[in-house]
Amino acid sequence: MRRLDRMIIHAFVPALVVGTMFFVLILQLVDLFANLVQYLNLELPLETIVLVQALFIPRGALYALPIATLFAASLTLGQLYSSNELISVFAAGIPLVRFIAPLAVVGVILSGLFFVVEDVIAIPADRLRAEIQQEVMQIGRTFSGSNVTILSEGQRVIYFADYYNDVTESLNGVVVLEVDADGRLVRRIDADWAQWDGEAWVFHRARLFFWDEIVEDVVLEDRVRFTDATLREPPATFGRSMRHVSELTRAQAWEHIASLRQAGIPFRAALTAYYERYTFALTPLVVVALSSAIGGRFKRNILLMSLLVSLALAVAYYVTGMITGLLAQSGAIPPLLGASAPVLLFLAATVVLFRSSRT
Repeated sequence: MRRLDRMIIHAFVPALVVGTMFFVLILQLVDLFANLVQYLNLELPLETIVLVQALFIPRGALYALPIATLFAASLTLGQLYSSNELISVFAAGIPLVRFIAPLAVVGVILSGLFFVVEDVIAIPADRLRAEIQQEVMQIGRTFSGSNVTILSEGQRVIYFADYYNDVTESLNGVVVLEVDADGRLVRRIDADWAQWDGEAWVFHRARLFFWDEIVEDVVLEDRVRFTDATLREPPATFGRSMRHVSELTRAQAWEHIASLRQAGIPFRAALTAYYERYTFALTPLVVVALSSAIGGRFKRNILLMSLLVSLALAVAYYVTGMITGLLAQSGAIPPLLGASAPVLLFLAATVVLFRSSRT
């Protein structure tokens, strides 16, 4: 068996390396031509363009690895089937599941590498690439947003803003509600706009509504300028909903999701993306199993058919992930189910295909 294991590994690894390089090249060309006009308009030097494209290699490799793994496994098994080399293997009583076990081990290793490389290499490279684009390509990034709602101070202070400006750290169309421990309204502040002064929010053209125990009625006060040291929710909180989990390491992403929950900002999309980081890392293992089940179904044009099937299944996988992700973000299904549904569906398809595979 060790000789058979080495045989299939030696046939699989070169195809995996070539396939990964091929798909990374395609992704690089797509990214390059998408930005080529802007490169030329800005007259960027060649070394800057090369650096920007080089920093895309880690992310491109992660995108390409599942497709390349599917292609390599399909091609390897297809060639073995077409040359009838597996007749002696099956005649010796070795089932298909045992024969492709080395590929499953490689799939586990690739999934582990995927999991580590994204945090250690890909995300820092993405950040550096974004910084270069912002600096030399004049591609800005802002965390400003409209219709922002924040819960603060143990959900006893509620901020509403028509618009948060991340550049000026200001709020337009502000409403602040303060409630006591029993949920009763203590004070309401309406202001045309508010500016962060480094320690607290300063409200301009503000109207204060609060309950006066003496007159037992709501009292209104107009202030041209009003500030309160207790209203100190930092501006970064208002821009958190504009950040994406893919830009953060796993530890940072979990802290980000916890802060969204605490601030009362919708967090289902971020939580779904966080779970997808884990499930997507399992993709190399899933596609190895799937390609092992379909690899022997091609008798002619094995290279072309392996390439076409790999691309078709990759599209189906990503589209399925997009649909289930949208369902999870809308609340139709739990975030964990939305992230893991593509893996579960393709594993189920693998089991069905294995039942009809030659063995």
